[in-house]
Amino acid sequence: MIVAFLKALRPKQWVKNLLLFAGIVFARRWDDPQMIMNAVIGFVVFCALSGVVYIVNDIIDVEQDRKHPKKCKRAIASGAISPVAAGIGGAILATIAIGYSFLYLPLPFAILAVTYFILVSLYSLKLKHAVVLDILLIALGFVLRALAGIEVIRIEGAVIEVTSYFLLTTLFLALFLAIAKRRNELVMLGTGAGSHRKVLEDYSTEFLDVMLTVATAGTLFSYALWTTQGQFATGGSESGNGNTYLLVLTLPFVLYGMFRYLWLVFKRDEGGAPELLLLEDYPLLTTVVLWMITVVAVLARLR
Repeated sequence: MIVAFLKALRPKQWVKNLLLFAGIVFARRWDDPQMIMNAVIGFVVFCALSGVVYIVNDIIDVEQDRKHPKKCKRAIASGAISPVAAGIGGAILATIAIGYSFLYLPLPFAILAVTYFILVSLYSLKLKHAVVLDILLIALGFVLRALAGIEVIRIEGAVIEVTSYFLLTTLFLALFLAIAKRRNELVMLGTGAGSHRKVLEDYSTEFLDVMLTVATAGTLFSYALWTTQGQFATGGSESGNGNTYLLVLTLPFVLYGMFRYLWLVFKRDEGGAPELLLLEDYPLLTTVVLWMITVVAVLARLR
């Protein structure tokens, strides 16, 4: 039962919550024990809340998931755990995560965590059937994660600023991944796509390809501005250290990573599970690792 419940929380999806560590990395505060602890706890809280939302979603879509070639293996759809047991366990877990946030973590973080939980719950219950809005809400969930990662380390005496470039990059990248996921669903399910997810009836590959083009351009343009015009600042100015232009050295990795992902989407019809694709495609994984190493090296030099 416990193993089935943990599977219902979809731990493989928790990689998305690593975005909560962006704040402590780009604010260059990774040597502060309290901030590190807060970031880790914030990550755990969002893993718990996102896991509960997955349970809610799987309970609602249990019949459709049983018709899906891959989703039929999920814990609830396969019958490994009953919807009632999963629902009760999820309610308890969500209560603990939210209660802990309000009692022991910064209030802005707790508010963002609740906002995220409500938003994605509404998405699972109703809004995932609204064309275009469904994709925008997925992207907004990532923006809330990014903001929460900043607020959770905002302890007394610390100055942590957020630039519009960071939020724009997060938004467009999330849109890019969400659109690619929708396209993969439409291609893989073919004429039966609507029976699995009703909103897919309102999409076409041509329309999603246009949206993907816009999201790609937005991501690259926003990231280029972020690396050249302003990142996280720790001293009261948006541009921070005058040598932060060195982050432009990470741009080639982002360009290759985006184009590699597009190649996988268009030539191999992948993109349905970004978190798995990242781990299974070694060129893409290598690019992300090199990007992370370069970012840390540049930021360490600026300290």
